[in-house]
Formats: sequence, C-alpha cells, structure tokens
Amino acid sequence: MNIETAKQINLADYLHSLGYSPVKQQGINLWYKSPLRVETEASFKVNTERNQWYDFGLGKGGGIIELAAHLYATDHVPYLLERIAEQTPHVHPVSFSFGKQDSFGPSFQQLEIVPLSSPALLAYLQGRGIDLELAKRECSEARFTHNGKRYFAIAFPNGSGGFEVRNPYFKGCIAPKEISHIRQSGKARNTCYVFEGFMDYLSFLTLRQESCPNYPELDGQDYIVLNSVSNVNKALYPLGNYERIHCFFDNDHAGMEALRQIRKEYGRDRYIRDASQIYSGCKDLNEYLQKQVERKRQVQSAKGVRSQSPEKKNGFRL
Repeated sequence: MNIETAKQINLADYLHSLGYSPVKQQGINLWYKSPLRVETEASFKVNTERNQWYDFGLGKGGGIIELAAHLYATDHVPYLLERIAEQTPHVHPVSFSFGKQDSFGPSFQQLEIVPLSSPALLAYLQGRGIDLELAKRECSEARFTHNGKRYFAIAFPNGSGGFEVRNPYFKGCIAPKEISHIRQSGKARNTCYVFEGFMDYLSFLTLRQESCPNYPELDGQDYIVLNSVSNVNKALYPLGNYERIHCFFDNDHAGMEALRQIRKEYGRDRYIRDASQIYSGCKDLNEYLQKQVERKRQVQSAKGVRSQSPEKKNGFRL
C-alpha cells in the first residue's frame, strides 16, 4: 500500500473498523469521542466530504496517515502504511444509527482471536486505569461479526476454551462459560486470590505493579477469576488446594454471598480473607483503582502549579 491508496480509504469506515462509532452527525460532519484520548463529550470531528479529521481537544487534525501516526505513536510512514494495510480487510462501508450497540446474542460469526492491539480497546482499558502492558499479556482481542457488522472486544480466556468478552458497550461470553484459573509455574503456591471478573483481576495487577514496581511479586500466588458470581461453586474444588484464600469481591449482596459460600465450604480449616475491606466505599476494585488514578492526577497537577515560578508584578516577586 502507498500513501495515495491509503488516502482513498474512508475515514469513518476506517474508524469503525477500529471500534469507533460516531455519537452524532451534523450535516457532513461526524462527531466522535476522541480515539486519541479519554473524554466524556465528543470533540473529534470527521468531515465526510473532505475525508479529514480534527480533534478540538488536541488542536490537531489531518487525513488517515496523520490519524494513524497518533494512534500508533510514530511518524514512520512505511510502518503506518503497514498498519493501515493490515486493517484494510476489516474496512467496510457502514451506516450509523447513533445509539449503543445492540446486545449480542450467542452468535459470534467469523470469530478471530488475535493479540490485543485495537486503539479503541486500549483506550477503554486506559480509561479504567488498567496498565496496558499487563492487559496485553493477560488478554487477547476478539474480532467477530454480528448482524452483518464487524465488532471488536477484549477477550479474557477461561479454563474451558471460552472467553469473557467486553468492550465499552457490552460484556458477554464466547461459550463455554467457565472460571479462569491462573496457576504459576514451578513450586505449587499455597495462596490463591479470587476475583469476580477479569477487570478486577487486571486492576489488582495494576495496583500491585504501581505500588511495588521493582518487586511486584505478581507470581507469588495463584489466581481464580469467577467470570460471574454464579460460578462460585465451580471454584470450590480447585480452592481446596490452597491454605490461604483472599477474596476480592464486589461490595454488594452478590459479592458477600459468594464469600459466604467459600467460608461455608472451607472456613473451618482455611484462612479466608475478605479483601473487599481494602476498597470499602467503592463498588469494586476497579472503581477503587480509578479513584486512585484520579487522585494521583490531581496531586501531580497541584504539584505542577506549585512548582511554577511566581509571577512578577512591577518588578516585585509575590
């Protein structure tokens, strides 16, 4: 693919192939939540006649080459053309209804499981505070067709060959539904950390990585992700192999009930910890992580303001 060929690709169709859909249309302009940063209001415009984009938050714009340069963080044109060419088979003309995606039924047609790389999915994870390198290590990307449209989702593997799938608009499962049991290599561990869903599991890994960057000891214990509190019974048998069980469940009735079932099974001869006390006041561990990220951002912002040189007025330092 050369530059001229790349420029012929419809920007709206290209963005849709990456998992981005506009939230509104005004004449010839489509408005998106920016694929280049996290935002709550759509400020990324695509002019469908000129096939050009402009991000009002960044004050930058251009064509497909410039967009790819921002998405993939490089200005090396041959590399960008290669990335665009890889995406071309998934670029199809689309129409937009400006609503959320329909809920998905059991059909995942033309399913592909590939390494996690979609900028839309990575931005979604980043917006939830998840470390992207950890996410890429633990998750894959599901690409599939539903009702004739192509979709992308984060795919987290379970123990029976299925996947938990999730994107900003839906979460579901590629059957069979099962727990995920992550065992460390080498000597058997005597401790297991249990999570309701994979987003909380990724949140824990992120928090541990940030608090102990040199020695996070992520492999110091095994992990079980229920992928639904309804799967807690499936976790009881493998949990019997551990002396210490730490439960990172949601702070709600379902989470407390799952904890109760584990304690009922092993409470007499196992150490079972209710780790939800760490994030009391939050719905779950991911909400706690997001608040930590926001608090850190505010502290850094305040430090930046204080570190600025004082202004001068009439030659005097204030």
